[in-house]
Amino acid sequence: MTVRRVLAGIAFASVAIGCRDTPAAEAAQLRAVATNRVRALERRLANADAGRAQGKPVAMWIMPTELREISGIALTARGQLLAHGDERALVYVLDPRTGIVVDRFHVGEGTHADFEGITVAGDDLWMIQSNGKLYQFKRGTNNSRVAYKIHDTHLGKECEFEGVAFDPDSAWLVMPCKRALKKAMRGQFVMYHMRLAGADSGKISEFTIPMETVVGSNKWKNFRPSDITLDPNTGNYVMVAAQEKGLVVMTPEGDVLRSEHIPGKHPQAEGVAITIDNILIISDEASNGPASITLYRWRP
Repeated sequence: MTVRRVLAGIAFASVAIGCRDTPAAEAAQLRAVATNRVRALERRLANADAGRAQGKPVAMWIMPTELREISGIALTARGQLLAHGDERALVYVLDPRTGIVVDRFHVGEGTHADFEGITVAGDDLWMIQSNGKLYQFKRGTNNSRVAYKIHDTHLGKECEFEGVAFDPDSAWLVMPCKRALKKAMRGQFVMYHMRLAGADSGKISEFTIPMETVVGSNKWKNFRPSDITLDPNTGNYVMVAAQEKGLVVMTPEGDVLRSEHIPGKHPQAEGVAITIDNILIISDEASNGPASITLYRWRP
């Protein structure tokens, strides 16, 4: 039985934009949809906890057409999900338990670039381009435009990037390399760190481990991460790779704890996040179907 059938069409409904000027009747309908979705999700999570739905999705929310190329996701301290596409600096704010968009804001004035990942670091948000340029900005109010700063890591000739995460314990941004561009990096899994606090703020360091250690017993030739997040309960790095349809869990020290296939079916997994109450969220670009985010019970 599919998630769509289990949720009786609720998850398949198109996502509505919850703007502040929504008419009262429409707002009431939206609240009713949200309540039904949360209840259905709680039932599915209870089944997963009981072992009756391990490894199966507990919900799947269809994204609006503006997010058909959803590229990166990240959770805020309040549990809201940030999402963006890969061309425009337009950030959407969603409730991951209902799939409903509650806000969206622009970074700059008509800013266009190859954006590949987003993360939350204290009061700041960071987005990364494929060439390693980082955009730093604050969260905006609905339909507002926010100012930003660009930090060039100058790593564009070394790596192609598709994800970024913030490690609060070490106060650095973690940037795994999707595709190494230097011959010396062949056969290596490469990750960069950029310090955000202290006397060495802005300093970048490189970390490598053999690719075969990351690949493990899987039949992949490489592992090319399309996004990264931190497990909020363990501090471990969790990465997904769209091309390998793989998932890797790694300690900050580089010990690979898990290397396996992403659960379920994911044609183009471009984003990953984990909630404090252990829900794994994976976003997919539109491929044979619409863009979506899928929720699973996460077991560290």
